[in-house]
Amino acid sequence: MSKVPLTARGAEKLREELERLKRIERPRIIESIAEARAHGDLKENAEYHAAREQQSFVEGRIKDIEGKLSNAQVIDVTSLSPNGKVVFGATVKVLELEKDDELCYQIVGDDEADLKLGMISISSPIARCLIGKSEGDVASLAAPGGVREFEILEVRYV
Repeated sequence: MSKVPLTARGAEKLREELERLKRIERPRIIESIAEARAHGDLKENAEYHAAREQQSFVEGRIKDIEGKLSNAQVIDVTSLSPNGKVVFGATVKVLELEKDDELCYQIVGDDEADLKLGMISISSPIARCLIGKSEGDVASLAAPGGVREFEILEVRYV
């Protein structure tokens, strides 16, 4: 399996979630299952079935996070050489030329992407058109609504 890029902050968040699931959620669910078993007949025990379903979800999420972390290539953005090029992990301030809107994006891994926070996936069309460009360049994106052009105003490595 190929390595998946992940920022240091994203990897830390996944580790924290994994720790919470293993140390807090898993024991709580085990306790809920034991309590529900004590009520007797398991066939018609809704609490038992709900706890088992929750356990299945948590165990699946634990396995998912462990898989992601084992295949992750963690990239520390702050250690990158600031040469003004847009690379994975960089924070890019762009001007959308047609709408005259200033936008700020950080290019992150697929699991970290959250557009509300300005974090876009490395595999998104906008990120792909920005990668490799430098400050002052204009990047073009062929979108279904027509070509969108972005002027790169600033590239930061934070």
